Amino acid sequence: MKTEAFSILVIDEDPDRAAIVERGLVEAGYTRVSRIGTSFNLVERVQALAPDVIIIDLENPDRDTLEQMLQVSRAISRPIAMFVDQSDNSMIKAAIEAGVSAYVVDGLRQDRIRPIVEMAISRFAAFDTLRRERDDAKARLNERKLIDRAKGILMREKGLSEEQAYALLRKNAMQHNRKIYEIAQSVITAFQLEF
Repeated sequence: MKTEAFSILVIDEDPDRAAIVERGLVEAGYTRVSRIGTSFNLVERVQALAPDVIIIDLENPDRDTLEQMLQVSRAISRPIAMFVDQSDNSMIKAAIEAGVSAYVVDGLRQDRIRPIVEMAISRFAAFDTLRRERDDAKARLNERKLIDRAKGILMREKGLSEEQAYALLRKNAMQHNRKIYEIAQSVITAFQLEF
């Protein structure tokens, strides 16, 4: 995606600091930039704007702000870069847990904005890929467990071999245009209803 195509939301209460970030973004080629403060209804306002990237600029982040960012990252999964003047290890850990992709301490300079935004986007994409792969693997494992459980039921109740039980599940899936794990779930449900 081209730089100018990204919409970037700057969250900052201080207009002077926000102006530095906005100038850095415009100089870097980001033309779709908007700004809001950290006051009430932050999650709703961020959702309404639906930015591609979020930049938070704070002098000293507090727990309430980090909690709001956790809510934001859960509601709208986007790259988040946070600029702060002061920090400690617990704040860095809390920021990462809140979904911040780039956490920059004492580094608010116009010339650093673009590389930091690009790094936040890249890190977010890498973590998002890992998260999707993990979720897919969990789903496949759960499907496999359902199929194995249904095969066990068919083997026990119908006196089938494992291969025959799987073939029966597969045949029914094809006949009903459904996935094998869906048929397996039906077999498990039907068996549970018998008792």
